[in-house]
Amino acid sequence: MKPMIWHPEEKDGKVNEYLDRVNRAPYGVIFTLSMGLFCLFVLVFLIASF
Repeated sequence: MKPMIWHPEEKDGKVNEYLDRVNRAPYGVIFTLSMGLFCLFVLVFLIASF
């Protein structure tokens, strides 16, 4: 069995940079979808009120 002690490797820095660059929440998509759903809800509510 291997020892349970972790030692940094050469590629760890590149992996961390890649994860920092890729692992972002898509705030633009979330905002656009929530505004679209809100507008759709308001439209349906207004149409149903007549």
